[in-house]
Amino acid sequence: MRGAPLPAPRRAEALKAMAAQSAWRRWRRDVHDILEVGGDAHPAGRFVNVFIVVLIFLNAFAFAAETVDGLAVRYDPYFRAFNIFSVAVFSIEYLLRLWSAVDIPMLSRMKPWKARLRFALRPIMLIDLFAVLPFYFSWLVPVDLRVLRVLRLFRLLKLVRYSPALQTLGRVVENEYRALLGALLIILVLLLFASTAAYFLEREAQPDKFGSVPAAAWWALATLTTVGYGDIVPVTPLGKMLGGVDMLLGVGMIALPVAIIATGFNQESSRHQFVITWSMVARVPLFATMDESEIAEITKLLYARNYLPGVPIVRAGGVGDAMYLIASGEAEVEIGRDKRVVLKDGDFFGEMALLERRRHKHDVVAMTKCRIYVLDAEALSRLARSHPEILRHIREVARTRAASGDAAQGEVRKRKTRAASSSLRKQDAET
Repeated sequence: MRGAPLPAPRRAEALKAMAAQSAWRRWRRDVHDILEVGGDAHPAGRFVNVFIVVLIFLNAFAFAAETVDGLAVRYDPYFRAFNIFSVAVFSIEYLLRLWSAVDIPMLSRMKPWKARLRFALRPIMLIDLFAVLPFYFSWLVPVDLRVLRVLRLFRLLKLVRYSPALQTLGRVVENEYRALLGALLIILVLLLFASTAAYFLEREAQPDKFGSVPAAAWWALATLTTVGYGDIVPVTPLGKMLGGVDMLLGVGMIALPVAIIATGFNQESSRHQFVITWSMVARVPLFATMDESEIAEITKLLYARNYLPGVPIVRAGGVGDAMYLIASGEAEVEIGRDKRVVLKDGDFFGEMALLERRRHKHDVVAMTKCRIYVLDAEALSRLARSHPEILRHIREVARTRAASGDAAQGEVRKRKTRAASSSLRKQDAET
């Protein structure tokens, strides 16, 4: 039995409350798009990002200027006012990020307080917190101003969020840490051998400078790194020969980790044409069931590509070695002569060719400026081992699309058959 309808005044109040709640959620989603996704999701995102980056650099310049006694005394009121303004901006930014965190699909299933707590414990959010916390802490506990100024350097770490180069460097160090540890081991071995050899060759001539292996290690380190301060030098002929050998070995020693990082940086830069953030990946429906650590792992597996309108993303006949996920923008797939499918944010394609290990059958062309995540065969294999449900979902979509494509091709063949039959009937009628 249906209940009695609400009186008109109460119904109007309920509709007004629903409209207000909807507007509130829309504002919160806009804030999330501006702060976490950027200019591609909201027109104001690019302006806000530029403003915050400029403010971070101005804080660095102000920090350096305050260490000059003349400037610190003359412009102290301005420095204080600028610091308060910066803290206010960074605090509002931090609170808005927390407030809008519940719009991330993965966190939207949690209670709001729990979702925001999870989001606040992410490393990049802790950096944002430490950037402003010393200012408020100084109001509660007396702190030496020099210590407070040093703690303000945490604000520079906020650049990690906005700098593709810093994020790329972090991925390189993480990916190549085994090779870097191997290079460090080689350096330590060379340092120990050089220190020991210098100790035995120079200890009698210079007992005050080479009287022990640790004392000789300072000279060995300065020589192997090709710095050569000159405060300690060998004086014996064999010691000088050892110094020459150490210099030559030092060139190769320094080149080893530099080459590892440079090669990895070049590879990562070619793979990532824009910054892939944790929040951006969490919005992709395909990854909506994953938790924070899993999203972070997926972020490392994805490549990033930009495509301008009219540029083909996939060519028919191309090797199907990856699948593609649309981060932003629209693309068009030409399935048949008269049928086209428009793909939008969150959609993916190329999975059929990748799963079946064949070439692509259709062209996919960018209709607007597109940002694309690329998941290659190796990355998909790693993802399927840890999350088989993702692979099942991809296969289901692939089967659905295959059935749709077969139906479209069948319809095209039927139309051609009907057209041919009609043409034959006309010819028979004319004869």
